[in-house]
Amino acid sequence: MSKENKQSFMGGVTVLAISTILVKICGAIYKIPLNNILGEQGITYFNSAYNIYTVLLTVATAGLPLALSKLVSEADSTGRKNQMRRCFQTAMALFLAIGAAGTAVMLLFTERLAAWMNNSLAYWPIKALGVSVICVSVMCAYRGYAQGRRNMVPTAASQFIESFFKLLVGLPLAWYLINRGYSLDIGAAGAIVGVSAGIVLAMLYMVLQHLSHRGELAGGSDIPESRRVILKRLLWLGIPITIGQAGMSILNMLDQKIIMGQLQSVLGLAEESAASLYGQYSFGMTLFNLPSSFLPAVAVSLVPAISVAVARRDHPEVNRIVSASFRIIAVLAIPAGVGLSVLAGPILRLLYPAQQETAAAATYHLQFLGITSIFVCVMLLTNSIMQAHEKVRLPIYTMLVGGAAKVAVNYLLVGNPDINIKGAPIGTLICYVLIALMNLALVYGLLEHKPSYLGIFLKPALASAAMGGAAWGCQGLFSRLLGGSYMAQGLATLLAIGAAVVVYGVLVIALRIITREDLKLIPKGEKIARILHIR
Repeated sequence: MSKENKQSFMGGVTVLAISTILVKICGAIYKIPLNNILGEQGITYFNSAYNIYTVLLTVATAGLPLALSKLVSEADSTGRKNQMRRCFQTAMALFLAIGAAGTAVMLLFTERLAAWMNNSLAYWPIKALGVSVICVSVMCAYRGYAQGRRNMVPTAASQFIESFFKLLVGLPLAWYLINRGYSLDIGAAGAIVGVSAGIVLAMLYMVLQHLSHRGELAGGSDIPESRRVILKRLLWLGIPITIGQAGMSILNMLDQKIIMGQLQSVLGLAEESAASLYGQYSFGMTLFNLPSSFLPAVAVSLVPAISVAVARRDHPEVNRIVSASFRIIAVLAIPAGVGLSVLAGPILRLLYPAQQETAAAATYHLQFLGITSIFVCVMLLTNSIMQAHEKVRLPIYTMLVGGAAKVAVNYLLVGNPDINIKGAPIGTLICYVLIALMNLALVYGLLEHKPSYLGIFLKPALASAAMGGAAWGCQGLFSRLLGGSYMAQGLATLLAIGAAVVVYGVLVIALRIITREDLKLIPKGEKIARILHIR
């Protein structure tokens, strides 16, 4: 990789990292108040629609945009303008077909989908989200093309537009509908209208962005490959990644179906009661995804470095990069997961003042899910490492094993009257622990120079345990000193989080858990090392 291209790549990574942060902030501002507005029952209707949508979305957006970006990048590097244009046109036709099929499924079979999810009141949320599938598909074709030309700005901007208008439209609309006396399923549909509005506007932005640069492909003299050849290459590259990512989306959808079904058929609960119980689990799931949400921005910068070293057969360099990537993830993921678990109750009560009973019930779930989030991060990183080694099918196999375990555990535990919904986070924990351990074993087998997992994970785990103890002790102390009001308890929680961050930061530096060389692998890592005086 040339110096110019490397700089371009790192600049793109930085743009995407900033975009990811902004999108996650908008997402938190959207989802947390939405949980307060809709409550445990309404959020279940929202999630029923969203889980179906995510499966169809993953099919359209997981591996195929990446495959398109690779083909466009190859053609661009050799100046083959006609090849670039044909790649884009072929991909767009494929994306349109997939998107149209997904939209048709959601709009034409809405009632059947809702019934299949054991949640008939999810009808209108599913309907409101239907048009989004084709719009996302079109948008992702444009994103794949832009990324292939090493231009990450359109992708970053469209992600922010999508998230911002979801917040701007969906949240006020849900609040308005609920306060006007409409039912919870209509309120959930209103929130989803915001999601659809954000997607449509983001798609229009990508269309206009592309049209403003279409003149760049004029004047090509190369003879492009046939559409058939290009289509085969798109599918060959994209399908394995799509299957791997769609698998977990499918399992999440099946997970909700099984849980809702067991609560109703085995325990004899009404649909509304089952939705309320599942909503308690969903409240915990909202925060469960936070530790892993920033991982893609880190992984994007690591995988190319691994790929280059693998291509050169530079095994010591591969080991150095892999070990450094594990240390970075360990330093970020373990304390985040421990913190969520230890402070589950105070955090949930702080975030959901309008749903205090649900927040209390969700505490149990987040205590399990906080620890689970650590293994999710390990899974995502090891998936990326295997993909860098061109072992794209291995993550599929481990996902199937973990997913099967999750479904089986949830089927057994949720159907037990003494456990019911409390079995759901246990199944999720077992699922990701299995996947993470299998992935670690597979990565270990791939590498010529074996990483020391004990050396990588032990110090961050010990520092996180000390941090967790400090957070628990400080929260209890501040809680007693400041009183029992909502504001006082919220302040106690924030002070405990602050104390935990300080304790952990000191331990990371004192124990030399991370090095300057590790930080160089992430955007602005050198600057971070200087600020923290890390050698």
